[in-house]
Amino acid sequence: MTDTTQAPLRPLADSSASAIVAGFIAMMTGCTSSLVLMFQAGQAAGLTTAQISSWIWALFMGMAVCSIGLSLRYRTPITVAWSTPGAALLVTSLGGVAYPEAIGAFITCAVLVMICGLTGSFERLVKRLPASLAAALLAGILFKIGSEIFVAAQHRTALVLGMFFTYLIVKRLSPRYAVLGALLVGVALAGLLGLLDFSGFALEVALPVWTTPEFSLAATISIGIPLFVVAMTSQNMPGIAVLRADGYQVPASPLISATGIASLILAPFGSHGINLAAISAAICTGPHAHEDRDKRYTAAVWCGIFYGIAGIFGATLAALFAAFPKELVLSIAALALFGSIINGLTVAMTEPKEREAALITFMVTASGLTLFSIGSAFWGIVAGVLTLLILNGRRG
Repeated sequence: MTDTTQAPLRPLADSSASAIVAGFIAMMTGCTSSLVLMFQAGQAAGLTTAQISSWIWALFMGMAVCSIGLSLRYRTPITVAWSTPGAALLVTSLGGVAYPEAIGAFITCAVLVMICGLTGSFERLVKRLPASLAAALLAGILFKIGSEIFVAAQHRTALVLGMFFTYLIVKRLSPRYAVLGALLVGVALAGLLGLLDFSGFALEVALPVWTTPEFSLAATISIGIPLFVVAMTSQNMPGIAVLRADGYQVPASPLISATGIASLILAPFGSHGINLAAISAAICTGPHAHEDRDKRYTAAVWCGIFYGIAGIFGATLAALFAAFPKELVLSIAALALFGSIINGLTVAMTEPKEREAALITFMVTASGLTLFSIGSAFWGIVAGVLTLLILNGRRG
């Protein structure tokens, strides 16, 4: 268990160049994965530019405060993010209800998350999950992102290969700067190849816009409950798995409660909910973030700081990320996750009796399977647990 009583807290002194870069990459990974979905959902629902801007502001501010606050409180790299599956859900469902009713559904979801945290029900569920299955879940979630670098090589071969070989060479010479070296070379190559386009970028400050919530059964069924299910199965459970897989035994209930409270407070400004991060969290918990695992919390703190900056200028954030070729973003995220994928697979295959169940958990999760609007992370755990029970359960 991480010792939170050790030595005075010195986030600046504990920081390193690799921690700052890891925090930036985590923020960038979290943003680029679904920021466009937010604009798409808002436009489909007929929201004004100010309302969409407020929505993004609320998400980023909640993520910033929770990431910084929880990481400092537990001296653990705890990263918070919005739900990408939740954003995808809103693309199709937000336009079907009045916006004030959608805000009411966001509040309902936040209250359900808070109940899970405050009652300890989520903590009890996580503790019963075998370490091998949790590690396999982590590896499965990260595998698809990690493999994207090789798909990206088909489209921007020179850019991706330049970044990949830079990573390998710097990894051999100075491992802690491997990801930073790949990022710098990637930006330089993108510039030389004419792939950077800042023509759509303009600085504009985002302002919060209050929307008084209204509650309806239709919005609760179509938005509130599905958002809750997605948050717990696709974000919070994998988020805890990431922390546990890297040896950070922080209590789950306070983390879930904190994100639920933040989501509740920010819902009237448009936030559809913030949860524990999974993919971007692994960037901060892995060895590339800091060679000293007790100082990796600074990577999550820096991620929170970058979240805050992004939130202030949320109105133009999409244009900024659009300036970079998507292959650069995919590649740097993949390289930053290699260490976490290796660790997840190693832990997953440690216990011989659980290897088959862990393999099935990994394969189902990595497949991207979606059933009943519930993502592969949930079904991966279900498949793994069933396999474990069938192969190793007590015989009557």
